[in-house]
Amino acid sequence: MLTKMLTSFTLALLLLAVILPLSTVSSQRTDGSSFSTFGSQGEWRLLQASIGISAMHMQLLRNNKVVMFDRTDFGPSNISLQNGLCRMDPDDTVLKSDCTAHSVLYDIDANTFRPLMVLTDTWCSSGAVRADGTLVQTGGFNDGDHVVRILAPCDDDSCDWVEIPGYLAQRRWYATNQILPDGRVIIIGGRREFNYEFYPRSSDISPSSTNSLNFLRETSDENENNLYPFVHLLPDGNLFVYANTRAISLDHNLNRVVTEFPSMPDGDPRNYPSSGSSVLLPIDDNNGPVETEVMICGGAPRGSFSMAMRGSFSRALATCGRIKVTDENPSWAMETMPMARVMGDMVILPTGDVIIINGAGSGTAGWEHGRNPVTRPVIYHPQAGPGTGFWVMGPSTRPRMYHSTAVLLADGRILVGGSNPHVLYNFTDVNYPTDLSLEAYSPPYLAPEYQPIRPTIINVEGILGYKQSFSVTFTVSRFLKQGIVSVRMVAPSFATHSFGMNQRMVVMRTIGVLDVGPNTHTVNVVGPSTAEIAPPGYYMLFVVHSGVPSTAMWVRVQ
Repeated sequence: MLTKMLTSFTLALLLLAVILPLSTVSSQRTDGSSFSTFGSQGEWRLLQASIGISAMHMQLLRNNKVVMFDRTDFGPSNISLQNGLCRMDPDDTVLKSDCTAHSVLYDIDANTFRPLMVLTDTWCSSGAVRADGTLVQTGGFNDGDHVVRILAPCDDDSCDWVEIPGYLAQRRWYATNQILPDGRVIIIGGRREFNYEFYPRSSDISPSSTNSLNFLRETSDENENNLYPFVHLLPDGNLFVYANTRAISLDHNLNRVVTEFPSMPDGDPRNYPSSGSSVLLPIDDNNGPVETEVMICGGAPRGSFSMAMRGSFSRALATCGRIKVTDENPSWAMETMPMARVMGDMVILPTGDVIIINGAGSGTAGWEHGRNPVTRPVIYHPQAGPGTGFWVMGPSTRPRMYHSTAVLLADGRILVGGSNPHVLYNFTDVNYPTDLSLEAYSPPYLAPEYQPIRPTIINVEGILGYKQSFSVTFTVSRFLKQGIVSVRMVAPSFATHSFGMNQRMVVMRTIGVLDVGPNTHTVNVVGPSTAEIAPPGYYMLFVVHSGVPSTAMWVRVQ
């Protein structure tokens, strides 16, 4: 009897999903655990059993291809370079001559991939996409720590890595990159590097010049815990920088700390190797002064890395902190996730919700240092009240531990890859074998029952410039007059080590929605207010109708 009642209730929800906004339906299932339908828990799908490498680093490009790469110094990968090519590297600590690839370019639409040639060691490096859509990738280990690598998107098989040896002034290993309003890339920190520099550097700047950042020295402890600092560009042009337990606002032009924010109340570290994650919550450019809020989730208690080295694995942190940095007196508001998580990836969804995916329930980042995989993502709704914002989703069958990655795709899915907690590739007789696969997670808004209210973008008319008007025309089978239509831009992130560098969403200012034909509508929109809110470059533009997003169209803010 109970089974029949639950089945009837589930069917009723599926029918309601056609006529009600997604947020209304979802709010009735706060933990996501009662039903096994796609619409309540999302869906996992294996895309490739092996791409030949473990995707330690991942970046979506403007042509819907994803570049992925691992380190180069562990020996051969499981994919060969093409045309008999081999990498000759006298500095490699394992193979001086290596005919396998350590980077691939994945074509999302075709679900195919091809090897790329990367010469120098990219282990624990960083990246950002410039305004022209070119990936600038910096640093690494050994012979790669001072290298800049460039990858320009192409629609054939002609593009590959171009390397600039010795460009960086300092060793950038575990550094963080952020694109700036003027199009430059700032590169902050790295192991025992308490400074930052820029790409490209000014012609009047010495190649060996850097800017000292004593904050990074102050936040380094016995296990460092300030590597891969969380960096977000704020709408005032300054940078939010979080390292270990502390956060500042940095004026990178004048090289001065503008604000020292209060420490998160629990006093536990959040950066590598404690490896929580962070996002800049969506920036709403609709009304008045722009409010800006940063969220940080998960991590590991202080001392966890040292304990893991001794074979004892502490429970990860289950807390999240939110801070509205634009407040006159900002403070942290704490929330508790449904489960503890370290090495999770936080990804902004087109709806403005945040998915937390991958990771472990105990231990830290580092070789063999994690235990208890967390295979269930959670989706967090920032507008929900305290204690009600998390929804638990359906599990993957694959543990994604140390060196796993996740990025948002233009079709709204989350691409997930990587996981190699071993010094070498190891597929047998270990707790968590090296994983060379790719998966896609489809959040509940992609469920078939929402198809009638899912918008499809037809075109974007006008120049997408700062404060300039443009229009987006879309079709939808069932337009809900009481529903809300919004237009959002998402900058694709460079994902590695539980942090999506340069990830940001801007909710655009909308003027109105017009009916222009059968099932066809035009929404008039105003471009972002400033380059500080949305640096120039390529973005995924989504139309969201009653909580259901379209597939994105790539646009360029210029």
